[in-house]
Amino acid sequence: MYVPKKLFLTKGVGVHKEKLFSFEMALRDARIAQFNLVRVSSIYPPGCKIIPIDKGLKELSAGQIVHCVLSDISSNEYNRLLAASVGMGIPQHKGQYGYLSEHHAFGMTDEECGDYAEDLAAEMLATILGLDFDPGASYDVKRDIWKMSDQIVKTHNVTQSAIVKKHDVWVSVLAGAIFVM
Repeated sequence: MYVPKKLFLTKGVGVHKEKLFSFEMALRDARIAQFNLVRVSSIYPPGCKIIPIDKGLKELSAGQIVHCVLSDISSNEYNRLLAASVGMGIPQHKGQYGYLSEHHAFGMTDEECGDYAEDLAAEMLATILGLDFDPGASYDVKRDIWKMSDQIVKTHNVTQSAIVKKHDVWVSVLAGAIFVM
C-alpha cells in the first residue's frame, strides 16, 4: 500500500516568451523540475508530516515519479495579476485524513488566494467530520464552531502570485504539495 508519510510545500514563478517554457521555469524555481510529477486528488494522508523542502528533496531522485497536488496558472496579458495556491485542512486526530485544495485565479493577491484555498480545504474536511456550518459565514465563525465541537482544524497554505510586467511574455505561477515516500 502506497500511503505517503511526508510531504513538503513549494512554490515558483517562471517567465518566458513561450507558455510551456514559462511553466518549466516555474517548476525550476519551485525546485521540482527534475521529477516526473503525477497529479493526484486532494487527500491529506492520515498521520502525514510536513517537512522542510530541503529535507524532502534529499529523499527524492531526478527522474523519479513523484505524486503531488499542484495548482498552476499562466497568462501573457500585460499587467495581469495571477495566483496559485494549495490549501490544507488537517484534522486534530492523526488517524483521520484531511484535505488539500488547489485554487488558482486572476486578480487575487497571495493572501486572498491562500485564504480561499485554506477555507476550501477546511470546509471539505468539516463536511466529512459532520460539522454543521453556514458556507457563507466567515472563517472565524467556522473556526469557533470547529473548536467547540472538539474538531480543531489546522489550516495552512502555500501560495505564489505574480504580475505580467512585459508584453510578449508568458508568466506561470505554481504552488504544490509534494509527497515523499
